[in-house]
Amino acid sequence: MHGVEFMPSHTNKSGPQVNKMMPNCLFLTRLRISRIFIPIILSFQVALLHAEPPSVAAPPKLTDEQLMDVVQRQTFRYFWDYAHPVSGLTREQNTFPDRCAVGGSGFGMMSIMVGVKRGYITREEGAARLLKMGRFLRDNTTRYHGAWAHWIHGASGKSLQFDETDDGGDIVETAFLMQAMLTVRNAFSSDNPVEAELRGIITKLWEEVEWDWYTRGGDQIYWHWSPTHGWSKNQWVKGYNECMIVYLLGAASPTHSLPASTYANGWAGKEYAKRLQIKWPYTTGGPLFLTHYSFLGMTPHFADAYISDASFSSYFDRGREQTLINRRFCVSRQNVFSQYNENCWGLTASRDPDKGYDVHLPWDKKDNGTIAPTAAISSIIYTPEESLAAMRHFYEVYGPQGLWGEYGFKDAFNPARKWYSQHYLAIDQGPILIMIENYRSQLLWKHFMADPEIQRMLIKLNLQLTR
Repeated sequence: MHGVEFMPSHTNKSGPQVNKMMPNCLFLTRLRISRIFIPIILSFQVALLHAEPPSVAAPPKLTDEQLMDVVQRQTFRYFWDYAHPVSGLTREQNTFPDRCAVGGSGFGMMSIMVGVKRGYITREEGAARLLKMGRFLRDNTTRYHGAWAHWIHGASGKSLQFDETDDGGDIVETAFLMQAMLTVRNAFSSDNPVEAELRGIITKLWEEVEWDWYTRGGDQIYWHWSPTHGWSKNQWVKGYNECMIVYLLGAASPTHSLPASTYANGWAGKEYAKRLQIKWPYTTGGPLFLTHYSFLGMTPHFADAYISDASFSSYFDRGREQTLINRRFCVSRQNVFSQYNENCWGLTASRDPDKGYDVHLPWDKKDNGTIAPTAAISSIIYTPEESLAAMRHFYEVYGPQGLWGEYGFKDAFNPARKWYSQHYLAIDQGPILIMIENYRSQLLWKHFMADPEIQRMLIKLNLQLTR
């Protein structure tokens, strides 16, 4: 197995467990039991439909390890059970069965690695599913100078229009997918036909992404290009936001590599250190997904030429500070939303009771009381104590009221209005599962950072690892 310690060649074939919430000792009966049933891991879980009699002792509280197991296992089911049956790609959300997300499918690939690591599926099952996804992406999808569209039809592979002028290549979504593919390529390193073919497909797709095309001959990367509308969106990918991985992969590419000046002039540009600065209560850093997406594979434990000018020693330190400010803001708003507290926090882009979908952030005008579990839980790499406490609060207090379901935590809830989203979103479920694993074992970080081309990129951009 070539030293890939996280992937046993045979594991429990019973598949992912389905956890049933116990609200006041009642199980939620609306969770369907699929072909993947529950291996008994917690002695107190029994199939009761009614409350236990008063004489029976309350079930023991989950330990932190047990809680993380339950959350990871249930969330994994979104990427395994609910994957598109034709392509294996990840559905963008649970309400559009043929609309698959390119970035979300990258999160799905990483989630399969977690499933193997935790024994929810075997290594062979994981490799077979990943190969199915890779073949479909190679053979059935349209690429635009190597980049995929934001959305793909899960059965035909055709690009799906995101908006009026976004019907072509999306280099940011492509970067999220390629971050995952490189992680997978380094993890599945056995000398067998399935894994060898998988690595070959990934290498081909990776080398065909024309990062340099998306600079339009300059030092900036542009988000979209369409064969119909050209560069009409004219959206410059500029820091600081969730898109850093685009510039890192562009610099790492062996075939369409970007010079170091692109990172300096395109990603950073003028006054980047100023944009990196956050200080309560004046600058709060925005929604928390900005600190997650680029760091699912790439470790945040590094510094560049700019981060110290913003008074941080690494991007990890900045991510931690942004997370703590997000939490602090929510606690400070208890006079507005009484349910907010030190364990009920987390503002990010998510489903919304009024707009359907909105970006929530630490600013009075962008906070309507809607909390997304992914915000606090996916920040576990930065704030383990605070994030675990929030995870437990969501699970024990709000899970029985409608926050917990078939694929783990629902996308968002507004406790003041007793509103619970009925949606699951790939780009929110994925970071929950992946970041818990990076906290527990650094699994995804280890395999992405081990890639030789990523190692050369660190030298090229003069990025210094801090851990």
